[in-house]
Amino acid sequence: QLQLAESGGGLVQPGGSLRLSCAAAGVSLKKPPIGWFRQAPGKEREAIACISGVDDETYVVDALKGRFTIARDNTKGTVYLQMDGMKTEDTGVYSCATGPWGPWPYLGRYDQWGQGTQVTVSS
Repeated sequence: QLQLAESGGGLVQPGGSLRLSCAAAGVSLKKPPIGWFRQAPGKEREAIACISGVDDETYVVDALKGRFTIARDNTKGTVYLQMDGMKTEDTGVYSCATGPWGPWPYLGRYDQWGQGTQVTVSS
């Protein structure tokens, strides 16, 4: 079973950039599909992006296209979430997950989650 660990969160000013990492550790016979989610204070968790475990196909939700990018470094077993042009409403806890349910794009239920990393966008 894989363990996921997010890193890279922190404080960033509006308009700035941040790159989050999701490192997968453990035994797996296949490259894991990964999804990124976030939860803002007082709001429900929402899907951000996902990357396929088959061919690294990516998907970013429409509201974040153009600002957020998901990518995988296969040599490091790490999936990144690049966030540019950040806004105060991007503040929240960002989590990665694997073991998706349902068809592509994987924006729903997942089996395994990381602990999350806090992102705060503020001047």
